[in-house]
Amino acid sequence: MAFLDALLHVSSTGTLICFLLLLLVAYLLFLRSQSDENEPPGPKPLPLLGNLLMLDVNKPHLSLCEMAKQFGPVFKVYFGPKKVVVLAGYKAVKQALVNYAEAFGDREIMPLFHDFTKGHGIIFANGESWREMRRFALTNLRDFGMGKKKIEEKIIEETCHLREEFEKFEGKPFETAQLMNYAASSVISSIVYGRRFEYTDPQLRTMVDRANESVRLSGSASVQLYNMFPFLGPLLKNWRQLMKNLHLDIEEISELVNGLHQTLNHQDLRGFVDSFLVRKQYAEDSGEKDSHFHEQNLIYTVGNLFVAGTDTTSTTLRWSLLLMAKYPHIQDRVQEEIDQVIGGRQPVSEDRKNLPYTDAVIHETQRLANIVPMSIPHMTSSDITFNGYFIKKGTCIFPLLTSVLWDEDEWETPHIFNPNHFLDEQGRFVKRDAFMPFSAGRRICLGESLARMELFLFFTSLLQYFRFTPPPGVSEDELELTPAVGFTLNPIAHKLCAVKRL
Repeated sequence: MAFLDALLHVSSTGTLICFLLLLLVAYLLFLRSQSDENEPPGPKPLPLLGNLLMLDVNKPHLSLCEMAKQFGPVFKVYFGPKKVVVLAGYKAVKQALVNYAEAFGDREIMPLFHDFTKGHGIIFANGESWREMRRFALTNLRDFGMGKKKIEEKIIEETCHLREEFEKFEGKPFETAQLMNYAASSVISSIVYGRRFEYTDPQLRTMVDRANESVRLSGSASVQLYNMFPFLGPLLKNWRQLMKNLHLDIEEISELVNGLHQTLNHQDLRGFVDSFLVRKQYAEDSGEKDSHFHEQNLIYTVGNLFVAGTDTTSTTLRWSLLLMAKYPHIQDRVQEEIDQVIGGRQPVSEDRKNLPYTDAVIHETQRLANIVPMSIPHMTSSDITFNGYFIKKGTCIFPLLTSVLWDEDEWETPHIFNPNHFLDEQGRFVKRDAFMPFSAGRRICLGESLARMELFLFFTSLLQYFRFTPPPGVSEDELELTPAVGFTLNPIAHKLCAVKRL
């Protein structure tokens, strides 16, 4: 119904004519596509609409999981006129992204993704530019402390600021979203820009709020419609708002980068931007031809790092606190373990190995929350025969991470919050191969080590100091775990009480 509603909003004589012409072209292409031999199975599509009427456009990952039960781990589905091959279940996703990493390693640049970065940056890029930017980002993020003691100190400093903010509510109900976002964004800002932002800084607030809105709108039904029929863009309110946000993002990042450029000291680099500016200057001075170290790649790479470093971490932390309030007996066990192992001192990364239950709860939160359910679409870089099916070069691929994290063949209780998924009979932490919240292969999240450290330090520090409960008059059963609609799956708006522990 959301798809039909979106369609009605953009109807007019001109668009109806366009739709009729597009319908004819799509039907002819559809007839031609039937001649492809040995393609993956899938539901029969309608001309133009494809299989849209079979999908819940607000929760397409769940619709695709149901289709996988009928068509198997590799199947095709049409999002409008666009054919997509879906990979479902741990075995198929792992085999494609890891064993055939090169063939399945390109990024599908959907119209909205192209609007966002024009092929620059890291997340929505391919080819040599992507390889150069990812390599440079990984090297420099590590140089500035990602996964090391240096960044641990910055995260610990941030946990102290976050606890102080929680204390200000004096145990009364509050929304956790903004504070979690400010904390995560301050950590990534300290790496990218070389400094953290105060939570009261209006620049931080506008950047974070705008990023959150863009992530939410990117998953809306009308924007999905735009990805299928790009000519509709100017007629769609959500697309227009996204383009406005993008313009403001570029202005904001450019202003911050220019400020750093004016105070750049080659002997004392403060963060990722400084390193990029030095490398860019070297390329210009040496007459390096076709260098990928130019202003557009800098702006869009910084934007990628800021959004990715804020949204997924803060969203996972919000889920973790919501789950603790909903399941107080699990919160009890986490706090008992923290009290026994750490006591009143500040938690550090080294404590993880001595906190198996706490670590299991964090992992189980990531598994059940499933915040990037369809990953970011991939694209085949060459023709390939996979699982007995022929898949052409340039085919859009959805690695359905939901089907991995909730795989009934891999998890004992896939739809239930169960930290025992990550514990053996002696209560020791165990790794699980089907744990893929960061995806896998060539496109695995480059900030995984940073995110893992943040999740552990923020979660243990907050649980050490506070007891999380529903607001007065709300029972644990009334806390809702159905996610909000968006590109990533956030908890719906809710309030919790952070009661200081004695």
